[in-house]
Amino acid sequence: MKKSKRIKNKQEFDKFIKTTKYIKNSFFVLHFSKKVQLENRFGIAVGTSLGNAVTRNLLKRRTKEIIKDSQNLFQKDLDYIIIVRKSCVGLSYQEMKESLINLIKIGMQK
Repeated sequence: MKKSKRIKNKQEFDKFIKTTKYIKNSFFVLHFSKKVQLENRFGIAVGTSLGNAVTRNLLKRRTKEIIKDSQNLFQKDLDYIIIVRKSCVGLSYQEMKESLINLIKIGMQK
């Protein structure tokens, strides 16, 4: 993911999570808000309670790949933060992808 498409600043990340709408399922929480910059941006949060660094990085890489493959599902006028939940640890890539895509589709209906 390009640097311009990432939300990395801690203050911005925290403010985004506290003030935006969100939807969730048992594997992900998806926060979304009107975008600030020209293109929509994404943030990915994986807590330390999900496992060691190898596990957390695997979940981040898989989530980034799902975002990359599903760009056409995201609305162009929104920024997103995806929080990975602990129940996601044992899932295969395909199960993660189906779960996140279903959540995105539900979010776009609201």
